[in-house]
Amino acid sequence: MERPKLLVTSAPAETYAGYSYFLDGELVPALTIDLVPGQVIYFEHHILLWKNPGIAIGVRPMKGAMKRMIAGMQIFVTQASGPGQIAFSRDGPGHVFGIHMKPGQEIHIREHQFLAATGNIEYTYERVKGVTNMLLGGTGFFIDKFRCENTDGILWLHGYGNVFEKVLAPGEQMDIEPGGWLYKDPGVKMETNLQSISTGFMASMNIVANRFTGPGRIGIQSMYLHMPSGE
Repeated sequence: MERPKLLVTSAPAETYAGYSYFLDGELVPALTIDLVPGQVIYFEHHILLWKNPGIAIGVRPMKGAMKRMIAGMQIFVTQASGPGQIAFSRDGPGHVFGIHMKPGQEIHIREHQFLAATGNIEYTYERVKGVTNMLLGGTGFFIDKFRCENTDGILWLHGYGNVFEKVLAPGEQMDIEPGGWLYKDPGVKMETNLQSISTGFMASMNIVANRFTGPGRIGIQSMYLHMPSGE
């Protein structure tokens, strides 16, 4: 069985789908995107680090805004258009990287870890309920869904610690601590695995893991934070 592979931690100059970007730093990395006229990206508003004055900033509404508002999730993201450079950094140690997407490709991301995306990528979400959410107050958590439309695009993510990727073969399974997974392909099935371990006379403890079944990619972060429900 192959071990998960560490994703790249820096990109001095990477170009894909006509977009050029840079990944710099080690402890708290930054993403810098060089936008030419006509190029558009969107991002979570609180992660902007700096920008050139020529960058235009606006609001990008999201689908299902009312449902997201009721659930306490953000109902819009910030949009930027060129020309100029713009940089982002999440307030925490970790690993920033880009996922290059083809038209029709979709990927699922755990909540609070999306950084930015090119304008042609659609952003929706799904609320997950069940035993999986025991560590999140029992009220559920959200999976963000990103789907590339029409042309190639880029999705940038932030993972805590280092980020590793494992490609699961059909039927291959992997158990991951609920806070330790970062992204997965839609074809990867996720369910809860609850194991009770006896610790002595009339005492026991439970180990909760998310079980993933291939085929497809699964991203793993080596540092994880249990977010209080609703954040």
